[in-house]
Amino acid sequence: MSDLLDRDFFDRPVEEVAPALLGQVFAHRTDEGEVAVRLTEVEAYAGPLDPASHSYRGRTARNAVMWGPPGHAYVYFTYGMHFCVNLVCGPDGTASAVLLRAGEIVAGLDLARSRRPRSTVRDLARGPARLCQALAIDRAHNGLDVCDTGSPLRILSGDAVDPAGIRTGPRVGVTAAKDVPWRFWIDGDPTVSQYRPHVPRRRRPPAQT
Repeated sequence: MSDLLDRDFFDRPVEEVAPALLGQVFAHRTDEGEVAVRLTEVEAYAGPLDPASHSYRGRTARNAVMWGPPGHAYVYFTYGMHFCVNLVCGPDGTASAVLLRAGEIVAGLDLARSRRPRSTVRDLARGPARLCQALAIDRAHNGLDVCDTGSPLRILSGDAVDPAGIRTGPRVGVTAAKDVPWRFWIDGDPTVSQYRPHVPRRRRPPAQT
């Protein structure tokens, strides 16, 4: 897992990049050491063409990294408590990205466990927020070039996944375009997260007086 994926890998439609990322290795090097995950689950978001994408309504300070160039990390904060990391795809201006949903720790297991001491090995990076916690990724890493050998965040070539072993389904927790089957995962891998459809919050009825 020593070969860095080049920028051309990301410079194509997001729905092609997403399944191709399965089996690749995402690594974060820190002063404490390096943790790396073999990607087992991802989701594609197709920019302004996709109502579920952060960039659907245009460019903002938050989503600026999504607009290019490809091969950079887009990190965002959600629910007031979690970070999630995406990899930007397509040519400049398309604003598409792949959310890294889950992976198997393949390097730095002890360090990952120290960051998530209550998790089982299977659950260390099982879900996008857990993946960021295990790899110590936060907003400070937004915009880093994962195709640069000198970057602390890097994407490396892993073992190829047989296309017959890749499954697709609806994305998790989205309300718009919720039936688009752009979640991709390795069939039968224990680190793949549990699918949960978005459930709108029910409004409480007005109090009786």
